[in-house]
Amino acid sequence: MIKKASIGLVVLALSATSCVSKKIYNDLETKYSDLKKENRSIADENESLKTAKNQLELDRDKLTKDLANTKDELAKQKADLAAEQKKYKVLQDSYNALEKNSNDALESNMAKNRDLLAQLEAKSKKLADEQARLDKTANRLKELEDMIAAKEESMRKLKETLSKALNGFEGKGLTVEQKNGKVYVSMENKLLFNSGSWAVGTEGRKAVVELGKVLGENPDLSVLIEGHTDDDPYAGSGPIANNWDLSTKRATAIVAILSENPKINKQKLTAAGRSEFSPLASNATPEGKAKNRRIEIILTPRLDEIAEMLNSIN
Repeated sequence: MIKKASIGLVVLALSATSCVSKKIYNDLETKYSDLKKENRSIADENESLKTAKNQLELDRDKLTKDLANTKDELAKQKADLAAEQKKYKVLQDSYNALEKNSNDALESNMAKNRDLLAQLEAKSKKLADEQARLDKTANRLKELEDMIAAKEESMRKLKETLSKALNGFEGKGLTVEQKNGKVYVSMENKLLFNSGSWAVGTEGRKAVVELGKVLGENPDLSVLIEGHTDDDPYAGSGPIANNWDLSTKRATAIVAILSENPKINKQKLTAAGRSEFSPLASNATPEGKAKNRRIEIILTPRLDEIAEMLNSIN
C-alpha cells in the first residue's frame, strides 16, 4: 500500500508539472514499446535456433541409420562375392578336367571362365570402391560422435564448475542440472525478487555475479535468460501491464547484472519472457506456484562445428 501510495503521489506530482514532464513520460512509453518489439524479435530468433538444433539432430540420426543400412548391404554383397567365388572354383575344377579330354571343350570353358573372371573382378572393384566410401563415411561419423561427446563432456565440466561456484546458494531456490546437451541454472524468485518486483535483491545479485564469473571464462556459450511467473494476474501498476511484461523485465534485469562483467560476450546473451506458460509444477498449490516463479538460465555450446561436419558428410 505504501508503494502504491508513493506511485500515486508521483503521478499527481507529474501531472502538476510543466509539459517537460509529459514529454519525458511520452519518451519512456516509446522506449518501452521499442523494448517490447525487440523482445518479440529475440523470442522469434530463439525459436529459430531451437528449430535448427532439432533439424541437426534429425540429420545426425538419419545419417546413422543410413550407415547401418549401407553396412548391411555391404555384408550382403560380400556374401554374394563368396558364393560367386565358390562357383568360380567349381568351374576352375571343371576346366582342369576338360583340359585333359578336349581342346575344343577347353577353349569353350576358358572363354566362359574369362567372362566369369572379368565379372568377378568388376564386382570386386565395385565392392572395394564401396568399402572405401563406407570407411570414409564411418571415419567422418566417428569424428562427429567424438565432437558431440566432447561437447557433452565440456558441458558436464561446466555443470560441475557452476555447482561449485553456486554451492552456497543451492537450497535457497537455486538448482543446476545438465540435460539435452545443455546446462540449466534455475533460480526461484524467493532468491531474486520481491513479489511483483523486477529489482534483484542483494543475495540474488551475489548469485548472478558468481554465475557471471563462470560465464566470463566460457565466452563461446550461448546464454538464454528466461523469466517465468505463476498464473496469478499481475496486480501492480506502472510500466508493467501483465505477467509477460514482468517475466521479460526480470529476465533483462539478470542480463543487466551479467553485462557488468566485461569478460562476458554480450552478443551471446538473450533475454526472454515466458510468463506463466512454461510451468514446472501445477499452479494449484502454493508450492507449485513458488517453483514456477523463477529465472532459468540456459547455457548452450557452439553447434556450428557440428553443423559443418554434418554438411561435409552429406
